[in-house]
This record gives sequence, structure tokens and C-alpha cells, in this order.
Amino acid sequence: MSRPPRMPIGRAVLLAAALAAAAGAADLQVALDARKAVNAESVESQKRIDAVSDETDAMLVDFRATTKQIDTLNVYNGRMRELIASQEEELAALQTEIDEVDVVGRAIAPLLLKMVGALEKFVELDLPFLPEERGRRIVELRDLLARSDVTSAEKYRRIMEAYQIENEYGRTIEAYRATLDAGEGESRTVDFLRVGRVALVYQTLEGQDVGAWDQEKRAWVGLDASYRASIERGLRVARKQAAPEMIRVPLPAAERAGGEG
Repeated sequence: MSRPPRMPIGRAVLLAAALAAAAGAADLQVALDARKAVNAESVESQKRIDAVSDETDAMLVDFRATTKQIDTLNVYNGRMRELIASQEEELAALQTEIDEVDVVGRAIAPLLLKMVGALEKFVELDLPFLPEERGRRIVELRDLLARSDVTSAEKYRRIMEAYQIENEYGRTIEAYRATLDAGEGESRTVDFLRVGRVALVYQTLEGQDVGAWDQEKRAWVGLDASYRASIERGLRVARKQAAPEMIRVPLPAAERAGGEG
């Protein structure tokens, strides 16, 4: 039996080295490929970590902003609760005042009617100057008292205003032109002169006739011609056409008292 030919030792060593080198290169490539795969996975992992970190940071910012807003709202709600409590107390106080006003309103209504009635009676008994104007004022007051949309305070103010106007008549002098009812259906236009509430006299437009209101007789009476000049001066003073001066007016009660003396 023959043996296979033997390879020289040198060539065998070279072949073994070549085979070992080839095997090492293959292993190195595998290692490099594995390393690349690991590196790529590491990059993707880092990207995911960075994304999660960014999202976490954004959520933290939102959380802090929300927490701050909640704190602000809590403070605001606290202030609102205090304000609402205060307003509820004010509403309760106002309701009490309204209830009291209603009671006072029911009590003051008869008083206001009585005041207007007293004013109307006073005008009726007073010198009959400006009868239309003063009568209209009384009618307006009575209409005002019948209105439900006007407060008692406003009604009272208007009544006191009317009283003040009547009070001023007693301290002023006034001239005005109006119709004089001479009786028996006769009337004529004359110039009236009111001196406070002391005297109410008139002069016809042509200046020929003069007269005065007799409070005791509740009637107009004629005056003699000696009063013409004085009444004319009084009219001029009242119209601010002349400087104030003493004027002569009829005072029946004073004249009668002097005559009895």
C-alpha cells in the first residue's frame, strides 16, 4: 500500500498561516459589522432619549406654568369670595333700607297730600296775584303725587320748592300784565303791581284808572287819582326801569286803624 505524498513542512506552515489569516479577517469583519450595528442602535437610542428629555422638559415647564396659574386663581378666588360676602352684606343692608323706605313711604304719602292741601288753601286765601301760574303749580303737584314712578323724596323736594317760591313772593316786588275780572262779565287788560304781600294794585294801560285788592272784602276796589303817580313809579321800579324808592300803596287796615285813633 502506497502512502500519499507528503507536503513539505514549509508550505504547510504557510498554508496554515494563510488559513488562520483568512479566518481572522472574517471574524474581524463580523466584529466590525456588529460594532456598526451597536453604534447605530446607540444613536437611535440617544435620539429617543433626547426626544423624551425634551418632552419631559416641556411638560415640566407646562406643569410649573399651570401650578403658578392655579396659585393665582386661588388668590383671585379668595378675593372674589371676600367681595361676594361683602356684597351680600350690602345687599342685605339695602334690602333692610328698602323695607324701611316702603314703611316710611306709606307713612309720608298722607303728609305730602296734607302739605299740598295746605299750600292750595294758602293760595286761595292769599292776594290773588298770578292766579294761573300758582294754580297750575298746585295742579302739577297733585298730579305728581299720583305718579308711582316718582320717589317720595322727589315729591317732597318739589313740594318744598313750591313752598319756597311762595315764600319768596313775600319779599319781592313784581310787575306783570294780565286780565282783570271787573265783575258782571267785564274784564280788561291792566298792569298789576305786587309789593310783597303788603299790597296788590293795578293800573289800566292808558293810566287813567287805578285800583287795589281789598283783602278783607276779597274784592277789587278803585283808588283815587292820588295813587296814580305812586303806582306808576312802583311799576317802573319793579320792571327795573327806575332806581328803588319809597312808593305809596293803600293799606286799608292801617288807614282804618289810624282813623279809629
